Amino acid sequence: MKKHYIKRTIIGLGLILAGISPAGAQQNIQFTQYIFNSMSVNPAYAGYKEEWFGQVALRTQWTGLEGAPKTGQLSFDGIVDPVSKRMGVGLQVTADKLGPQSATSAYANFAYRLRLNAEDTQRLSFGIAVGVTNYGLDGTQLNPVDQSDQNLPSGQLSNYIPDARFGVYYYSEKFYVGASVMDLFSGDSDNGIFRWDAGSSGNLKRKRHVYAIAGMVTDLSDGIKLRPSILLKEDFKGPTSLDLSGMFIFNERFWLGASYRTGLKIWNKDYSNGMDLTNTNSVSGVAQFHVNSNLRIGYSYDYMLNKLGSTQSGSHEITLGMTFPRSFSRLLSPRFF
Repeated sequence: MKKHYIKRTIIGLGLILAGISPAGAQQNIQFTQYIFNSMSVNPAYAGYKEEWFGQVALRTQWTGLEGAPKTGQLSFDGIVDPVSKRMGVGLQVTADKLGPQSATSAYANFAYRLRLNAEDTQRLSFGIAVGVTNYGLDGTQLNPVDQSDQNLPSGQLSNYIPDARFGVYYYSEKFYVGASVMDLFSGDSDNGIFRWDAGSSGNLKRKRHVYAIAGMVTDLSDGIKLRPSILLKEDFKGPTSLDLSGMFIFNERFWLGASYRTGLKIWNKDYSNGMDLTNTNSVSGVAQFHVNSNLRIGYSYDYMLNKLGSTQSGSHEITLGMTFPRSFSRLLSPRFF
């Protein structure tokens, strides 16, 4: 009997994580190390480094929990007009696996970058990304207690959904701020990603996400800088998510800091009715090391502060970034954002 209840609990948790209840929602992927490459949350960031830059990111979330998310992302961006530096382009490919659910997407990014001062230390960028996501759901992995449960699919489902993103991004030498909207066309639409029940209702839906980012860099002493930043994520259904991060930069080569993620209740939402939920999420340690002027390696570890912390061993994230220098010798200002 005890094993039966444990099994039901695990299945219930899996359904919550996968979002496959009739009111379920597909949540966007979020990386702790977005602070090193913000194109994952804002297409207007494309070309910010003003050199061609490629990055690989691998994230294993909630280690030790069966079916926990595993995510890989490959991105590449730069500017196509190195003299005026007005046009940034980028490509982003992401593969995500969460229990029986998978999502593989590819987005092409374009940013138009307005020069705001003669020294070219300030730019205002407008970006758009268009792409497609292949969603998969393997019903045979759900293993329900009730084999006749009509709320679950019985086989493999797959669907391609195109979409777009839009963002605006401003930066100077010491400060940046940006805002973006993900899932412009299909978020919150009546059409679900998959349909499998007799009532032909959408069972797994995308949610439109709005991101706001901001940060700054300041000198603490000779060779030491502080780079605080914030990320606010809103999907208008679940808790508002807030990331507070701070990085120390030593000699422009070694970055070390921490991040705190929590939920905010800005206004009453239906999800919290009758439920006693904690907003506390996780705390993270983050490090990045510049091996040389072109190669950088990043690592972060997330420790859960809520009840989920006792059922898993934290989240690990590794990034590998490579800069491809421009052919001419004009010196760039250091890029801290």
